[in-house]
Amino acid sequence: MSSTQPDGYLAVPSAGKGNAVLVLHAWWGLNDTIKSICNRLAEAGFVAFAPDVYRGKVTDQIAEAEKLARALDDNQARADVANAMVFIKERAGSENANVAVIGFSLGAFLALDLSINAPDTIKSVVVFYGTGPDDFTKSKAEYLGHFAENDPFESQASVSALEKAVKDAGRPATFYTYTGTGHWFFEPDRVDAYNPAAASLAWERTLAFLRRNTSA
Repeated sequence: MSSTQPDGYLAVPSAGKGNAVLVLHAWWGLNDTIKSICNRLAEAGFVAFAPDVYRGKVTDQIAEAEKLARALDDNQARADVANAMVFIKERAGSENANVAVIGFSLGAFLALDLSINAPDTIKSVVVFYGTGPDDFTKSKAEYLGHFAENDPFESQASVSALEKAVKDAGRPATFYTYTGTGHWFFEPDRVDAYNPAAASLAWERTLAFLRRNTSA
């Protein structure tokens, strides 16, 4: 395996090693919010890496984000994420070979997809307001989902369908819906949507989930 770092952002705890967490960005690209999440994970003792599937392109405008998301080559994105998984698994320097993955919106789809395509490595999946595939029979992961009550991008029907698909495959899953929130409620740079109370609770639940599932 090569230790060459792919395009992306790496955050390492003071100990220099820890359990691996892959962070997959939303349709805005690899922005400061995603980098901050990596830093917060490192402060909590994890080695975090966010691959840049947009290859340097970042926006804070919805219309431009839609264009970037539509232009994304799914196969290339999958390859980038798989490469990042190999890198973070090696870089973590942990005896635990498992990798956790957190995905936001667009990144949630990629995280769910990765859990199916790399079942022997991905054992913990956290998704924020995003759904994905409907066949999880190959997965060996446990899932945690954070969803908004009022979300024009992800209907409650889509969320319920995802939860059913995961549980029908025999995989453990805990999905939360946060009252009074909309899409992007976890992202402080989206000032029209950010909900500090919901974001704080989602973060607490995420850290507890990661610590429980990456300690083996």
